[in-house]
Amino acid sequence: MISEHEFELQLQKIIDQALLEDVGPGDYSSLACIPAAATGRAKLLVKEAGIIAGVAFAQMIFKTVDPDLHVDVLISDGTPVQIGDVVLHVSGKSQSILKAERTVLNSMQRMSAIATKTNKFVQLLQGTSCKILDTRKTTPNFRAAEKWAVKIGGGENHRFALYDMIMLKDNHNDFAGSITNAIQKTKDFLQEHGLDLKIIVEARNIAEVQEILDAGGVFRILLDNFSFEQTREAVALIGDKTRTESSGNINEKTIRAYAECGVNYISSGALTHSVYNMDLSLKAF
Repeated sequence: MISEHEFELQLQKIIDQALLEDVGPGDYSSLACIPAAATGRAKLLVKEAGIIAGVAFAQMIFKTVDPDLHVDVLISDGTPVQIGDVVLHVSGKSQSILKAERTVLNSMQRMSAIATKTNKFVQLLQGTSCKILDTRKTTPNFRAAEKWAVKIGGGENHRFALYDMIMLKDNHNDFAGSITNAIQKTKDFLQEHGLDLKIIVEARNIAEVQEILDAGGVFRILLDNFSFEQTREAVALIGDKTRTESSGNINEKTIRAYAECGVNYISSGALTHSVYNMDLSLKAF
């Protein structure tokens, strides 16, 4: 993953772009009917059960809109919530609260949905040593927040982007001529450019697993669309030579069985690309 500093910069870019998109030259609805000096307060209300996420992100949004807004957090990130729970209070200039409202809600609703789905997968893996990973199948320009939500839900982050880890998938291997060629060219490239990046290589069958092991120097082998039987065979072959990851159409019905095959990780794009926003609202009171 990227550094904590770079991660924070990514989050701030998301906020700045979201506010530019939503507010533009001004929130004319509020400017038209609410005096600039008017103050008020609002509560963030839960309207659907799940795992709350994005509370700390909301604080960043409120601060960006108006540093004088005061946020009183009542329920922290990662906490199970029920309908009617109040997550936070925000007070200050009414115009500022309204300016931040939609960006806060859009962010928290999606982050909470991701955290809730991730936590469900985490619960399904309890009692195994397997960890759930996210992927790069994220919403454009919202990746940092979505990967944060996965962590809040109890999952682990895969690589952040194309630049913080090497991942040789089937197309890379085919274009390079073979898995062996792709791995050797990658090692040479990393040495030539002074890069210290972990290498993950995708295998489509047991023969490719053996080819990856023969090449050596790989951090993790990705077992793509393997059956349970093939996964168990691959795990036995790999042993402790490297880490293992299962991926490919793994869902809530099959995830436990794959974990019990002995893989270290299971990656799922569904954590971020197949969720419905959790219902939240911001109400004046």
